[in-house]
Amino acid sequence: MYSHALPRAARLLAVVAAASLSVGLAACGEDDAATSSGATSEDVAASDAWVKAVDSDMTAAFGTLTNTTDDDVSLVAATTDASAMVEIHEVVMKDGEMVMQPKEGGIPIPAGGSATLEPGGDHIMLMDVTEPIEPGDVVELELELSDGSTITMTATAKEFSGGDEDYHSDSSMDDGSMGDG
Repeated sequence: MYSHALPRAARLLAVVAAASLSVGLAACGEDDAATSSGATSEDVAASDAWVKAVDSDMTAAFGTLTNTTDDDVSLVAATTDASAMVEIHEVVMKDGEMVMQPKEGGIPIPAGGSATLEPGGDHIMLMDVTEPIEPGDVVELELELSDGSTITMTATAKEFSGGDEDYHSDSSMDDGSMGDG
């Protein structure tokens, strides 16, 4: 009987251990779900990110934001060590001129879709650049989404003169225009 009792006890111990492990893993999963909210870096991602090289003042970051979730989100804020102030901007026609202005409500990134940040359109504006951003430099931005989650966008600096945009401080920026090119 002793020889049969040991395998039976071992099987019982294995069943109890497996059940305990399953409960522990399930509880761990529930805790993770309860403590995490919003999108993750795998759910919303930045690609083809770049920033216009500048010596000082202002520049902008561009790229594509892709949302693989079933929920719409918006890019509502951003921060970077490369500048003292960052705003989410759009370019719109106003009084017959193309002007740059903060984008109310942020930049929508539809469920299962993407948003393009581009010169002459929606973009991330870096103001009061702390030091020159030269071609090839890498600028990291922390992007905040409307659901409270954040993702990191890594943008490579490059020369750019297209769109006749001039991102620098002057009196025309105070009225929302893009500068005097």
